[in-house]
Amino acid sequence: DATLADAILDRLLHNAHKLNLKGDSMRKVKNDFSGEYTSAEC
Repeated sequence: DATLADAILDRLLHNAHKLNLKGDSMRKVKNDFSGEYTSAEC
């Protein structure tokens, strides 16, 4: 729930700025076949 997440962040990070990022994820994804981590693809 986005509203609940915003409320939690507001309590924890009241003196911080929140950035909404768009675009492809840069997280690494584990390949099931080789067990290696590669870049995430959409």
